Amino acid sequence: MNRTLAAPRRNAGDFDASGADIERDWVRRTADCWDEVRRVLLTREQTIEYELPSAEGKHGDPRWPTFADRHGLDPTHPAQWEPEALDPAELQRLVLAAAAPYIDCDVLARQTAREEEQRRALAVFLDGWGAAGGTSA
Repeated sequence: MNRTLAAPRRNAGDFDASGADIERDWVRRTADCWDEVRRVLLTREQTIEYELPSAEGKHGDPRWPTFADRHGLDPTHPAQWEPEALDPAELQRLVLAAAAPYIDCDVLARQTAREEEQRRALAVFLDGWGAAGGTSA
């Protein structure tokens, strides 16, 4: 059964050899589910643009030399970068920007209004419950 989706799958995670291998393996295992898989966080370009600090990578990781060569890094000094090093507001902006093209704003607005109606109905119910001698906690 072909379950290919029209939208590409967006991926976020650490920028390191393990993260790249997890992504590679996931893509291989779900190959028939996506037209395209694109990493949105964390990329080598973002580590440079945001001047993110690196942490010591996993010594002895056999994937590191190939990863380092692919990204112009020192193959003798394993390193890793984490999205958590980004300013939280910028991290949120990047994630939302990656998702924005796939959000139907009309559907989102309707769902948000529906949820607000449900919150109001629950508040009325809880107010009535307390007035009738019930407890709300």
